[in-house]
Amino acid sequence: MELTVWRTFVTVCRLGSLSAAAAELNHTQSAVSRQIAGLERQLGVLLMERHARGVRPTPAGEVFRRHALATLNEADRAVRAARDARDGALDRPLAVGATPSLAAGIVPEAIRDLLKQTGSIPWSLLPGLSAQLHNRVIAGDLDIAVVTDAPPGLPHDPRLERRFLGLDDMVVALPVGHPQAGPGPVRMQTLADQTWVEDNDGSAALLRQHAARAGVSARIDLSAADLLGKLALVATGHAIALIPGVLTCALRTDVTTVALVDPPTRGIYTITPPRDPHPCAAPLLDQLATTFTSVREPRTQARLNRTS
Repeated sequence: MELTVWRTFVTVCRLGSLSAAAAELNHTQSAVSRQIAGLERQLGVLLMERHARGVRPTPAGEVFRRHALATLNEADRAVRAARDARDGALDRPLAVGATPSLAAGIVPEAIRDLLKQTGSIPWSLLPGLSAQLHNRVIAGDLDIAVVTDAPPGLPHDPRLERRFLGLDDMVVALPVGHPQAGPGPVRMQTLADQTWVEDNDGSAALLRQHAARAGVSARIDLSAADLLGKLALVATGHAIALIPGVLTCALRTDVTTVALVDPPTRGIYTITPPRDPHPCAAPLLDQLATTFTSVREPRTQARLNRTS
Protein backbone atom coordinates (compact mmCIF):
# COMPACT_ATOMS: atom_id res chain seq x y z
CA MET A 1 0.00 0.00 0.00
CA GLU A 2 1.19 3.51 -0.77
CA LEU A 3 1.94 5.60 2.31
CA THR A 4 0.82 8.68 0.37
CA VAL A 5 -2.75 7.39 0.46
CA TRP A 6 -2.43 6.59 4.17
CA ARG A 7 -1.24 10.15 4.78
CA THR A 8 -4.24 11.49 2.87
CA PHE A 9 -6.61 9.39 4.96
CA VAL A 10 -5.02 10.50 8.25
CA THR A 11 -5.19 14.14 7.14
CA VAL A 12 -8.89 13.84 6.26
CA CYS A 13 -9.57 12.32 9.70
CA ARG A 14 -7.67 15.10 11.45
CA LEU A 15 -9.41 17.92 9.56
CA GLY A 16 -12.83 16.28 9.22
CA SER A 17 -13.19 17.64 5.70
CA LEU A 18 -12.25 16.42 2.22
CA SER A 19 -11.87 19.96 0.92
CA ALA A 20 -9.69 21.09 3.85
CA ALA A 21 -7.48 18.02 3.43
CA ALA A 22 -7.22 18.68 -0.31
CA ALA A 23 -6.12 22.27 0.34
CA GLU A 24 -3.51 21.22 2.92
CA LEU A 25 -2.12 18.45 0.69
CA ASN A 26 -2.28 20.58 -2.48
CA HIS A 27 -4.64 18.09 -4.17
CA THR A 28 -8.06 18.49 -5.71
CA GLN A 29 -11.03 17.35 -3.64
CA SER A 30 -11.90 14.75 -6.27
CA ALA A 31 -8.37 13.33 -6.06
CA VAL A 32 -8.69 13.01 -2.27
CA SER A 33 -12.08 11.30 -2.68
CA ARG A 34 -10.59 8.83 -5.19
CA GLN A 35 -7.71 8.02 -2.86
CA ILE A 36 -10.06 7.29 0.05
CA ALA A 37 -12.37 5.22 -2.14
CA GLY A 38 -9.41 3.27 -3.51
CA LEU A 39 -8.14 2.58 0.00
CA GLU A 40 -11.58 1.33 1.05
CA ARG A 41 -11.71 -1.01 -1.97
CA GLN A 42 -8.25 -2.30 -1.21
CA LEU A 43 -9.12 -3.02 2.43
CA GLY A 44 -12.68 -4.14 1.76
CA VAL A 45 -13.87 -1.92 4.63
CA LEU A 46 -15.83 1.35 4.79
CA LEU A 47 -13.46 3.86 6.42
CA MET A 48 -15.30 7.20 6.19
CA GLU A 49 -18.87 8.38 6.66
CA ARG A 50 -20.39 11.76 5.92
CA HIS A 51 -22.16 13.90 8.50
CA ALA A 52 -23.65 17.39 8.57
CA ARG A 53 -20.32 19.19 8.92
CA GLY A 54 -18.02 17.00 6.86
CA VAL A 55 -16.69 13.47 7.24
CA ARG A 56 -15.50 11.27 10.09
CA PRO A 57 -13.98 7.82 10.33
CA THR A 58 -16.19 4.80 10.89
CA PRO A 59 -15.26 2.54 13.85
CA ALA A 60 -13.12 0.50 11.45
CA GLY A 61 -11.68 3.72 10.05
CA GLU A 62 -10.72 4.94 13.53
CA VAL A 63 -8.86 1.68 14.23
CA PHE A 64 -7.06 1.97 10.89
CA ARG A 65 -6.29 5.66 11.53
CA ARG A 66 -4.44 4.89 14.78
CA HIS A 67 -2.28 2.22 13.16
CA ALA A 68 -1.73 4.32 10.04
CA LEU A 69 -0.62 7.31 12.12
CA ALA A 70 1.90 5.17 14.02
CA THR A 71 3.22 3.75 10.72
CA LEU A 72 3.54 7.20 9.14
CA ASN A 73 5.34 8.61 12.18
CA GLU A 74 7.77 5.71 12.17
CA ALA A 75 8.32 6.15 8.42
CA ASP A 76 9.07 9.84 8.95
CA ARG A 77 11.56 8.94 11.70
CA ALA A 78 13.22 6.45 9.36
CA VAL A 79 13.62 9.12 6.69
CA ARG A 80 15.05 11.61 9.20
CA ALA A 81 17.45 9.01 10.58
CA ALA A 82 18.71 8.12 7.09
CA ARG A 83 19.23 11.78 6.19
CA ASP A 84 20.96 12.47 9.51
CA ALA A 85 23.29 9.56 8.88
CA ARG A 86 23.99 10.88 5.39
CA ASP A 87 24.77 14.32 6.79
CA GLY A 88 26.84 12.98 9.68
CA ALA A 89 24.31 14.21 12.26
CA LEU A 90 23.73 11.06 14.31
CA ASP A 91 22.35 12.75 17.44
CA ARG A 92 18.61 12.29 17.27
CA PRO A 93 16.56 14.72 19.39
CA LEU A 94 15.24 13.39 22.70
CA ALA A 95 11.46 13.95 22.70
CA VAL A 96 10.01 14.06 26.23
CA GLY A 97 6.37 14.42 27.27
CA ALA A 98 4.96 15.24 30.71
CA THR A 99 1.72 16.25 32.37
CA PRO A 100 1.51 20.01 33.01
CA SER A 101 2.40 19.79 36.72
CA LEU A 102 5.39 17.53 36.04
CA ALA A 103 6.49 19.65 33.07
CA ALA A 104 6.54 22.67 35.40
CA GLY A 105 8.94 21.14 37.89
CA ILE A 106 10.68 17.81 38.18
CA VAL A 107 11.00 16.98 34.47
CA PRO A 108 12.98 20.14 33.54
CA GLU A 109 15.12 19.58 36.65
CA ALA A 110 15.83 15.99 35.64
CA ILE A 111 16.71 17.04 32.07
CA ARG A 112 19.04 19.73 33.43
CA ASP A 113 20.88 17.17 35.56
CA LEU A 114 20.98 14.72 32.64
CA LEU A 115 22.62 17.33 30.41
CA LYS A 116 25.30 17.86 33.06
CA GLN A 117 26.21 14.20 32.60
CA THR A 118 25.82 13.83 28.83
CA GLY A 119 26.71 17.27 27.55
CA SER A 120 24.55 19.15 25.08
CA ILE A 121 21.95 17.10 23.17
CA PRO A 122 18.92 18.27 21.17
CA TRP A 123 15.71 17.76 23.15
CA SER A 124 12.10 18.92 23.39
CA LEU A 125 9.42 18.89 26.10
CA LEU A 126 5.74 18.45 25.22
CA PRO A 127 3.14 19.00 28.00
CA GLY A 128 -0.12 17.08 27.79
CA LEU A 129 -2.60 14.98 29.72
CA SER A 130 -1.67 11.38 30.45
CA ALA A 131 -3.98 9.82 27.83
CA GLN A 132 -2.66 12.18 25.14
CA LEU A 133 0.95 11.42 26.03
CA HIS A 134 0.25 7.69 26.07
CA ASN A 135 -0.96 7.92 22.47
CA ARG A 136 2.00 10.08 21.44
CA VAL A 137 4.50 7.52 22.76
CA ILE A 138 2.70 4.73 20.87
CA ALA A 139 2.66 6.86 17.72
CA GLY A 140 6.42 7.36 17.97
CA ASP A 141 6.25 11.11 18.61
CA LEU A 142 7.82 10.80 22.08
CA ASP A 143 10.78 8.81 23.37
CA ILE A 144 9.58 9.00 26.96
CA ALA A 145 6.59 10.44 28.82
CA VAL A 146 6.04 11.12 32.52
CA VAL A 147 2.38 10.47 33.34
CA THR A 148 0.04 9.77 36.26
CA ASP A 149 -2.65 7.25 37.15
CA ALA A 150 -5.12 9.96 38.21
CA PRO A 151 -8.68 9.22 37.02
CA PRO A 152 -9.53 7.79 34.55
CA GLY A 153 -6.36 5.81 35.26
CA LEU A 154 -3.41 4.58 33.23
CA PRO A 155 -3.99 1.58 30.94
CA HIS A 156 -1.71 -1.45 31.02
CA ASP A 157 -0.54 -1.40 27.42
CA PRO A 158 1.78 -4.21 26.23
CA ARG A 159 3.16 -1.87 23.58
CA LEU A 160 4.81 0.26 26.27
CA GLU A 161 7.20 -0.24 29.16
CA ARG A 162 6.09 1.40 32.40
CA ARG A 163 8.18 2.36 35.44
CA PHE A 164 6.74 3.50 38.77
CA LEU A 165 8.46 6.56 40.24
CA GLY A 166 6.36 6.96 43.38
CA LEU A 167 3.21 8.43 44.92
CA ASP A 168 2.50 12.15 44.94
CA ASP A 169 0.33 13.69 47.68
CA MET A 170 -2.19 16.22 46.45
CA VAL A 171 -2.32 19.54 48.33
CA VAL A 172 -4.68 22.52 48.37
CA ALA A 173 -3.62 25.72 46.63
CA LEU A 174 -4.75 28.94 48.34
CA PRO A 175 -4.23 32.65 47.74
CA VAL A 176 -1.57 34.13 50.00
CA GLY A 177 -3.25 35.40 53.17
CA HIS A 178 -6.07 32.84 53.10
CA PRO A 179 -7.24 31.93 56.65
CA GLN A 180 -6.38 28.25 56.10
CA ALA A 181 -2.88 28.93 54.74
CA GLY A 182 -0.11 27.31 56.72
CA PRO A 183 1.72 24.03 57.16
CA GLY A 184 -1.44 22.08 58.01
CA PRO A 185 -2.60 19.46 57.62
CA VAL A 186 -6.25 20.49 57.54
CA ARG A 187 -9.34 18.33 57.32
CA MET A 188 -11.53 18.52 54.26
CA GLN A 189 -14.48 19.49 56.44
CA THR A 190 -12.86 22.88 57.15
CA LEU A 191 -12.81 23.64 53.41
CA ALA A 192 -16.30 22.40 52.58
CA ASP A 193 -17.79 25.90 52.24
CA GLN A 194 -15.06 27.10 49.85
CA THR A 195 -15.40 27.64 46.09
CA TRP A 196 -13.15 25.27 44.14
CA VAL A 197 -11.77 25.51 40.62
CA GLU A 198 -10.68 22.61 38.43
CA ASP A 199 -9.03 22.34 35.04
CA ASN A 200 -9.43 18.64 34.18
CA ASP A 201 -11.70 15.71 34.96
CA GLY A 202 -8.99 13.66 36.66
CA SER A 203 -8.22 16.26 39.32
CA ALA A 204 -11.92 16.95 39.82
CA ALA A 205 -12.55 13.24 40.40
CA LEU A 206 -9.79 13.08 43.03
CA LEU A 207 -11.28 16.10 44.80
CA ARG A 208 -14.80 14.66 44.81
CA GLN A 209 -13.57 11.28 46.05
CA HIS A 210 -11.61 12.87 48.90
CA ALA A 211 -14.56 15.06 49.90
CA ALA A 212 -16.91 12.06 49.84
CA ARG A 213 -14.59 10.12 52.17
CA ALA A 214 -14.74 13.07 54.56
CA GLY A 215 -18.54 13.11 54.41
CA VAL A 216 -18.80 16.48 52.63
CA SER A 217 -19.02 17.72 49.07
CA ALA A 218 -16.72 20.07 47.18
CA ARG A 219 -18.33 22.99 45.34
CA ILE A 220 -16.50 23.04 42.01
CA ASP A 221 -18.15 26.24 40.82
CA LEU A 222 -15.38 27.41 38.49
CA SER A 223 -13.48 25.74 35.67
CA ALA A 224 -10.23 26.71 33.98
CA ALA A 225 -8.84 25.83 30.59
CA ASP A 226 -5.48 24.74 31.97
CA LEU A 227 -3.25 24.67 35.02
CA LEU A 228 -2.06 28.26 34.56
CA GLY A 229 -5.64 29.51 34.47
CA LYS A 230 -6.52 27.45 37.52
CA LEU A 231 -3.67 28.99 39.53
CA ALA A 232 -4.60 32.47 38.31
CA LEU A 233 -8.10 32.05 39.74
CA VAL A 234 -6.58 30.90 43.03
CA ALA A 235 -4.09 33.78 43.15
CA THR A 236 -6.83 36.37 42.66
CA GLY A 237 -8.98 34.91 45.42
CA HIS A 238 -11.81 33.53 43.29
CA ALA A 239 -11.35 29.92 44.42
CA ILE A 240 -9.09 27.32 45.95
CA ALA A 241 -7.86 24.22 44.14
CA LEU A 242 -6.51 20.71 44.53
CA ILE A 243 -3.07 20.50 42.93
CA PRO A 244 -0.22 17.96 42.76
CA GLY A 245 2.34 18.18 45.54
CA VAL A 246 5.19 18.10 43.02
CA LEU A 247 3.99 21.47 41.76
CA THR A 248 4.61 23.19 45.10
CA CYS A 249 8.22 24.09 44.26
CA ALA A 250 7.15 25.80 41.02
CA LEU A 251 4.20 27.88 42.24
CA ARG A 252 3.83 31.59 41.58
CA THR A 253 4.58 33.82 44.58
CA ASP A 254 0.94 34.85 45.18
CA VAL A 255 -0.18 31.25 45.69
CA THR A 256 0.53 29.09 48.74
CA THR A 257 -0.50 25.58 49.79
CA VAL A 258 -1.78 23.63 52.76
CA ALA A 259 -1.51 19.88 53.32
CA LEU A 260 -4.58 17.70 53.79
CA VAL A 261 -5.25 15.04 56.38
CA ASP A 262 -5.10 11.66 54.60
CA PRO A 263 -4.55 13.37 51.23
CA PRO A 264 -5.55 11.87 47.89
CA THR A 265 -2.55 10.55 45.99
CA ARG A 266 -1.66 9.74 42.42
CA GLY A 267 1.03 7.46 41.07
CA ILE A 268 3.76 8.92 38.89
CA TYR A 269 5.07 6.73 36.06
CA THR A 270 7.33 6.87 33.04
CA ILE A 271 6.29 5.17 29.82
CA THR A 272 8.64 4.29 26.97
CA PRO A 273 8.39 2.22 23.79
CA PRO A 274 10.01 -1.24 24.12
CA ARG A 275 11.86 -0.97 20.81
CA ASP A 276 14.35 1.53 19.38
CA PRO A 277 14.93 3.41 22.65
CA HIS A 278 16.71 6.74 22.54
CA PRO A 279 20.27 6.38 23.89
CA CYS A 280 19.48 8.95 26.61
CA ALA A 281 16.14 7.42 27.65
CA ALA A 282 17.59 5.05 30.26
CA PRO A 283 19.76 7.66 32.01
CA LEU A 284 16.83 10.09 31.98
CA LEU A 285 14.63 7.46 33.64
CA ASP A 286 17.17 7.12 36.43
CA GLN A 287 17.48 10.89 36.78
CA LEU A 288 13.70 11.32 36.94
CA ALA A 289 13.54 8.77 39.77
CA THR A 290 16.26 10.62 41.66
CA THR A 291 14.66 14.03 41.12
CA PHE A 292 11.19 12.85 42.14
CA THR A 293 12.56 11.33 45.33
CA SER A 294 14.50 14.49 46.21
CA VAL A 295 11.41 16.64 45.71
CA ARG A 296 9.00 14.36 47.56
CA GLU A 297 11.08 13.29 50.58
CA PRO A 298 11.16 16.70 52.39
CA ARG A 299 7.37 17.04 52.06
CA THR A 300 6.82 13.45 53.23
CA GLN A 301 9.07 13.97 56.25
CA ALA A 302 7.33 17.25 57.10
CA ARG A 303 3.93 15.48 56.99
CA LEU A 304 5.22 12.72 59.26
CA ASN A 305 6.58 15.30 61.72
CA ARG A 306 3.23 17.10 61.83
CA THR A 307 1.29 13.91 62.53
CA SER A 308 3.73 12.37 65.03
